[in-house]
Amino acid sequence: MKTAESEQKHLLFEVSQKIYARSVTGVFARWRWAMVWFTQVLFYGLPWLSWNERQAILFDLAERKFHIFGLILYPQDFIYLTVLLIISAMSLFLFTSVAGRLWCGYTCPQTVYTEIFMWIESKIEGDRNQRIRLDNRGSKKEKYRKKTLKHATWLAVAFWTGISFVGYFTPIRDLVVQLVTFSLGPWQSFWILFYGFSTYGNAGFLREQVCKYMCPYARFQGVMFDADTLVITYDDKRGDPQGARSKMSDPKSLGLGDCVNCSLCVQVCPTGIDIRDGMQYECIGCAACIDACDKVMEKVGYPKGLIRYDTLNGIENGWTRKQLWKRVLRIRVWIYTAILSTAVIILLSSIATRVPLKVDVLRDRGALSREVKNGYIENVYRIMILNSAEIEREYSLEIEGLRDAIIDTDKTIDVDAVGNRLFAVRVQAAPNAGDAGSNQIYFVVTATDDASVTQREKSSFFFPQPR
Repeated sequence: MKTAESEQKHLLFEVSQKIYARSVTGVFARWRWAMVWFTQVLFYGLPWLSWNERQAILFDLAERKFHIFGLILYPQDFIYLTVLLIISAMSLFLFTSVAGRLWCGYTCPQTVYTEIFMWIESKIEGDRNQRIRLDNRGSKKEKYRKKTLKHATWLAVAFWTGISFVGYFTPIRDLVVQLVTFSLGPWQSFWILFYGFSTYGNAGFLREQVCKYMCPYARFQGVMFDADTLVITYDDKRGDPQGARSKMSDPKSLGLGDCVNCSLCVQVCPTGIDIRDGMQYECIGCAACIDACDKVMEKVGYPKGLIRYDTLNGIENGWTRKQLWKRVLRIRVWIYTAILSTAVIILLSSIATRVPLKVDVLRDRGALSREVKNGYIENVYRIMILNSAEIEREYSLEIEGLRDAIIDTDKTIDVDAVGNRLFAVRVQAAPNAGDAGSNQIYFVVTATDDASVTQREKSSFFFPQPR
């Protein structure tokens, strides 16, 4: 009989045991690889795209300008990031409510890079059984050669990933030249190394540990699931009792279910769990076990779907697909869809109607007002015009809200493409043009070549108290 201490040591050993995931093919494996290609073509390719003789997507932190194709954003446009975060959160809630951890299984960077690193590993060291033999009984020379090649390839992918990541924040063509000439700046060097080593460590070594212990989503996903959420499930009513049998035997006569206990569903699982034990937070929803099980069912001549996407209520009640989807598309799903659609419409409408012009008006704090020639009262303002269009523009300046007010400085201002200009403006008005104290006025800035590009900024004009 095992003592409590030996059982504890055994459990600790099991937790740290290396997982050798078997390669698998099938419908869901093709979907995973399609998402790997889609996400990585975007990630690696977008920094190299050009738009109007500049990088198409560039988050220029030094200049505080964020270029997204033809859209140029400034820190003042933080509201767009807020709406984008709302959209991301609602998307996560919606997809999780409908079909569980779709994000984790198909598009999460940890899953994507683990899939890439595992593919490299299988190409160099072989499939599951070959990797086990190499680690346990392989010759030192063969092990050294294959391990060195594997890690060198992993490092090359990881550091190119780091370069691509930094390429979103500094022009990637300049970055590559600086890298080749050993003239990288300190922050570029730090982030390339940090992101590269993070990719290398997470995808090459930690793998399932990130999903099981480090990722918070694995912990709070339970509150987003219910009995009508599509999750990867094992049909125990059909599969149990489990047991091996010959292909020609009748499982019913042997008192067995459809599960032949081949353990392939465990061997292909990247987190090393047994889906037959029921729903577990370690399951990342990659559906590799479905592909493996369907192939076994096909070989032994049983119906596919012993392991499948289903709901707990669907398994319990034996619902048809029509009944299943009727419950999956429940009220909370429609609420999430409505909120998500509204947020997307608001974001797209705001971007479509966005004026490529920003105006900030500051009063001169040195003097509220002063009397000038002819007894007029003068207020001085400092106006900042930000031209976010990629063409140089001339703007006209007008005053509204104060009777007979005049601008005693230039009324037209030239601003460079994607540039800004700060200038002083003197506004004068007759003493009887307004009330003593603060009077509301508006500065109207309009592009001379396009009247639709205009901004109306509120300020105040101060008249002194009568003596």
